[in-house]
Amino acid sequence: MLRIADTRTGHLVEIPAAPRRLLRSCVHLPDLGTGADTVTGIGPLHLRVPLIGDVLARTAELNGLQVVTVLTTPELTPDRARALDRVMTVLGIHPPAVVGSHRPEGALGGPADVHVVAGGTDPDDIEGGALIEVVQVATAPLAEGVPDPGHLLDPDLPDATMPETADPLAVRLLLLSRPYGTPVTVTGPALAEARRTLREWRRSVADWAQEPSRPIPTDLLHQSHTALAEDLDVAAVLELLADVAVRPDVPSGAKFETFAHLDRVLGLDLVRDVGHQSRP
Repeated sequence: MLRIADTRTGHLVEIPAAPRRLLRSCVHLPDLGTGADTVTGIGPLHLRVPLIGDVLARTAELNGLQVVTVLTTPELTPDRARALDRVMTVLGIHPPAVVGSHRPEGALGGPADVHVVAGGTDPDDIEGGALIEVVQVATAPLAEGVPDPGHLLDPDLPDATMPETADPLAVRLLLLSRPYGTPVTVTGPALAEARRTLREWRRSVADWAQEPSRPIPTDLLHQSHTALAEDLDVAAVLELLADVAVRPDVPSGAKFETFAHLDRVLGLDLVRDVGHQSRP
């Protein structure tokens, strides 16, 4: 069972209502105006809304649901449409079924079960379904030499030229590090910490993969799935992984399976280095 806190009422509601096994999700991209990056035309809030929609879909699939996602957008110039495609690709956001539909019911095959919107959206503008309101993202001036997240997502920047310090999935990790109803501030130190965490986790996962496989401990599986199913508490899952990584009572093979399993929702490419690291 997947439940989210409906912004309209503040109460947890089951989506989709039982016994249906198809989740119809409508993600609404905010207008590209205030706060938009000068390079991509897309600012941090515009990243966070479809990212939460992606986590919602991944969590639903982890719970055995089928998912149809539609992304509605304002009118986009060709450059901004390409930038949006680029941003979604490098952030690991699964492509929605339809982009740009202002009447999504046809693409969804019926009324939406849930709408994912930016904070400040008038609930009266959204018809039917539960409402997930994604809170604003703040930015702070970045220190000299720290890559700007907007520049990292430049649609004209080839993947092959991205240095390790420009890992766009660090932006994904940073935006997922707080509950969607809590503001996130993008700063140079926060991005640096996210990059460090990804490097350490990927290195550890590659090491653990060389040990005999072990099942995910039942308590960890229950705790993580409960956090995700109860209002998409990804931040709690990230804290759980940080704890598992240093727990001496969890075998290396079980750590690997835990990280690989939960990365199906996190989308951080945590198994990227498996097979590229040899024993000392």
